[in-house]
Amino acid sequence: MIVLNGEPLAGCDGATVADLVVRAGLDPVAARGVAVAVDAEVIPRGEWPTRTVAAGANVEVLTAMQGG
Repeated sequence: MIVLNGEPLAGCDGATVADLVVRAGLDPVAARGVAVAVDAEVIPRGEWPTRTVAAGANVEVLTAMQGG
């Protein structure tokens, strides 16, 4: 099981970071202002399509928001 933005996801073990960005409701190709951290390590965008995520990982997909 992987935890994505605080929610457990069963059946996603071995998914790529790009797959999990899609599960978070974003387009990994067009997503601007998006960062992904796996177990508190920021993953460079170029690695998203090939970087797999192991069972037990905590994944955070973050979007930049503007405002004051």
